[in-house]
Amino acid sequence: MSYEIKADYNQSFVLPPNLEDWLPADHPARFIRYFVEQLDLTELGFCEHACRDGRSPYSNDLKLKIWLYGYFHKIRSLRGLESACYNHIGMIWLTGMNHPDHSTLGNFWNENKKAMVKLFKESTRLARKAGLVGLVLHALDGTKIKADVCDSKGFRLKDIEKTLEELDKGVDEVVEMIESSIQAEETSYHLPDDYKERLEHSLQELKNINRKHLHPVDKDARMTKYNKGNSFCFNGQAVVDDKSGLIVAQDAVNDEADNDLLVPMVKKVKETIGEAADETVADAGYYSPKQLQEAEEKELDILVNINERIAPKKNKKKFHKSNFTYNEEKDVFICPLGKELCFEGTRKEKHGKYLERIYRCKFFKDCDQVKDCSKEKGGRKITMGPHYQALLRQLKKQQIPQKKKELYKRKSIVEKVFGFIKVILGFRRFTVRGLEKVKAQWALICTTYNLRKLYKLWTEGKLELRV
Repeated sequence: MSYEIKADYNQSFVLPPNLEDWLPADHPARFIRYFVEQLDLTELGFCEHACRDGRSPYSNDLKLKIWLYGYFHKIRSLRGLESACYNHIGMIWLTGMNHPDHSTLGNFWNENKKAMVKLFKESTRLARKAGLVGLVLHALDGTKIKADVCDSKGFRLKDIEKTLEELDKGVDEVVEMIESSIQAEETSYHLPDDYKERLEHSLQELKNINRKHLHPVDKDARMTKYNKGNSFCFNGQAVVDDKSGLIVAQDAVNDEADNDLLVPMVKKVKETIGEAADETVADAGYYSPKQLQEAEEKELDILVNINERIAPKKNKKKFHKSNFTYNEEKDVFICPLGKELCFEGTRKEKHGKYLERIYRCKFFKDCDQVKDCSKEKGGRKITMGPHYQALLRQLKKQQIPQKKKELYKRKSIVEKVFGFIKVILGFRRFTVRGLEKVKAQWALICTTYNLRKLYKLWTEGKLELRV
């Protein structure tokens, strides 16, 4: 006769339970323990606390294990980490039944933000040492992660200017509208006496940093395109190895665009694992002639998918700029009809960073296709920056069949990493404020991604890691 198995709450043990019997040999908690205990936390810069009279402090390796295990299992709040120390069997084993509170864990985070960034490099170096990282092809990309702020509370330059203008006019209807939008539920609410001064101060702040948006809670966040709208975000960068799928370089910035990040990110790869890949591929968002030239000067092999930016596939116009050829010997551009555009002068490019040369057609009055070529009264104009030759060499390089294949592989290498971070790890919003803290959290997220990849290899016996 069979019996149902039920919990026996009166059961006693002849011998006390052994912690080692609580978890299987391949449990993630064991992997986290082995990873942390082979690190030199002092060398990484983790703050040490001397033991004084009274209760002894929790060790750095214990608190780091809690943070890593928590992120490994999508537990990222301080209260959540504290609760896991009491309720999560893996965390109980990992901490040896110790229970640091949320304040202790929060202080550890605040004291070791820079060390957390260095921790990421250790996960990559571990894989490199085990021969798991390839140096043939790396892919670079960025993704927008929302800031820990409410978008509607941000300052917008045009809104502030309009409000100040209306306040100066003394329009009662506008004042009422402002009052109702600030606190609709309080009918007795009135505009603060210093409301105008605060608006003027915010306006001056926006002008000082030359931006159209600013959030008072996190002034490092930037308004960027996010999904189908705009939101205050940070820009998470990652370089991913084709062979292992591991992140080999990362950074979080508040640049709205990726144009100036190509060379800095490839340099971070060299800082992390000692050398860059034979080829690093990036999408059109990283297109910058200046960056292309700088990469050549630093002997960095890169491929930026600029064909669609320079010569769009959908653009079949005969007189698209990509169909004009530059003759270096004559210093002229030659149009598809064989006519020359001669040098006219120089001007600053739209951002004022450098001078660009202007070439203009002098034969447009006698050209029967001028309407298809240009609507400019002075004739067709072509501009050329100081990095034009580097751009031409990049375009020529991308015509090589093997390079085309590498560009095509970019999406399958790096974009699935961001998908894993956002969907599987559930990380779509930073939980900290300020660029320094954001950098630390993004580094910890990237470390978590790498550790989850390495954990799988460890369980398969492809990575040796023991205390």
